[in-house]
Amino acid sequence: MKKIKTLIIYFSFHHKNTQKVARAMADVLKASLVEAPDFNPASISDYDLIGFGSGIYFFKHHKSLFKILKEIKPQKEKKAFIFSTSGAPNGQRQHKKLKKALIKKGFKIIGEFNCLGWDSFGPLRLIGGINKDRPNDKDLKEAKIFAKSLLEKF
Repeated sequence: MKKIKTLIIYFSFHHKNTQKVARAMADVLKASLVEAPDFNPASISDYDLIGFGSGIYFFKHHKSLFKILKEIKPQKEKKAFIFSTSGAPNGQRQHKKLKKALIKKGFKIIGEFNCLGWDSFGPLRLIGGINKDRPNDKDLKEAKIFAKSLLEKF
């Protein structure tokens, strides 16, 4: 079986929720990890599979991921996956804008993952936030199961 060279590009800010998920997936995928502001667009051709993830900010992924997509050349069916953490359940619904942008650049989306994350942004700070201690061990185990499923699709 061919080794799949994988890169995970992520942005994780407040509580490093998305970073925890990215690391869990990277363990399974033997992936390289890079934070979105540090990503070199020229390196994208070095990888077979690329993950794009961040927390959900105002109903979409972080703007740094969209900036990357503006900088990279169009792809030819390069496989990608999307992931996120969010304060609200069903955050995967918020993947639509990033998914559309990736497809427009020529990526083939082979999977999506979302889990709850500790959210203490804005007025939530007044009550200590929501989903404290998330992602938890169960969430990270599910992230690893998701990552394993990506390998099976390759």
